[in-house]
Amino acid sequence: MRVLFIMYAFPNLEEGFNMYTTLVEEFVKKGHDVTVLAPTKSSTSKSIESGIEILRVNSLPNRNVSKYLKGLSVLMLPFAYSNALNKFYPNKKYDLIISATPPITFAYLIAKIKKRSKAKFYLVLRDIFPQNAIDLGYMSKWGGLYHYFRFIEKKYYRLADYIGCMSDGNIKYLKNHNNFLENKNIHILSNFQKTYSSKFDKKNWRAEFKLENKILVVFGGNMGKPQKLENVIELAKRCMVHSDVYFILIGEGYQMKKLEEIVQLNNLNNIIVQSSLSKTDYQDLISQCDIGLISLHEDFTIPNIPSKVLDYLNVGIPVLASIDSATDFGEIIDNATCGFYSLAGKHDEFKNNFDKLYNSKELRQELGKNGNNFFNHSLVPEVAYQTIINCINE
Repeated sequence: MRVLFIMYAFPNLEEGFNMYTTLVEEFVKKGHDVTVLAPTKSSTSKSIESGIEILRVNSLPNRNVSKYLKGLSVLMLPFAYSNALNKFYPNKKYDLIISATPPITFAYLIAKIKKRSKAKFYLVLRDIFPQNAIDLGYMSKWGGLYHYFRFIEKKYYRLADYIGCMSDGNIKYLKNHNNFLENKNIHILSNFQKTYSSKFDKKNWRAEFKLENKILVVFGGNMGKPQKLENVIELAKRCMVHSDVYFILIGEGYQMKKLEEIVQLNNLNNIIVQSSLSKTDYQDLISQCDIGLISLHEDFTIPNIPSKVLDYLNVGIPVLASIDSATDFGEIIDNATCGFYSLAGKHDEFKNNFDKLYNSKELRQELGKNGNNFFNHSLVPEVAYQTIINCINE
């Protein structure tokens, strides 16, 4: 089968990986003819990375930039992709197109390719936009911008022959707010990641931070408004009474500088802010931690399932989550018996859940093992690949 992946974030395969690179690798492994469209800051060119053909297209930067530049980049990227495809693959046709949200702006590009190739389109739904922007106050529901993006969102869903959602909550939300999807093939496609492989000579991060024999609580990933890191800061403040507890916050995002300022202003010497690492270094670091943190903004009305939990489950550490009331992520934690959760803003409950983990190494190990078993059974690329293939064959 000839498969075109249209990607928004796709690291160089020689240097790192993310959720989508592992799915691409799975399709290649199974013998499919795969082409990947991905952005780059360099000039547009076709290359082979780890045996996979990738057309990297010059585009505006979309990481660690202002929301206005990011928005412009998202709007311009489909046109750049279309021109690159016409130049490098003018006659090639595809059987299957796979793309993901964010963004939703690939709709017209996919419609064009789909019509020319008579291809099927599989949408990996990982972000419900523009409603998430409404929830966080980035956009007004009464403005023209919202109505434009809502129109594009509906077009995207109509184009999709199959929609893979993160949870039952996602499916219910999608159908309740888009009644035209009633007869669509909508099903669960959980987040996924390849299994962590510990290096024999991996770096000793505890020694690096001079935190041997301490309880390390880690938060990894984007640091922006959706993550509501104020909840994490409040927990760290309440944990100052524990001289053996340290919080390591790793990642990037427009609120990272603000976070560092808050840490310095409040003299929170139990917090270490670390800029982004390579994926392998990051996994090595969190594998040496004791607890993995999740924080979601309480204003969300859409059910989010944070992908960063994959890393925690993958390396076998328990999850401590502060979540919004709209998500069914708490049910996933309960079903996997891999940690504890409380509602965002319920600081006493958040701290009480922390204390359960802090007071029992055996409980941390048990929950971490449960999470790792759940990961290996349900959240690996092989399962995601088979879910997609089974859906198409039906």
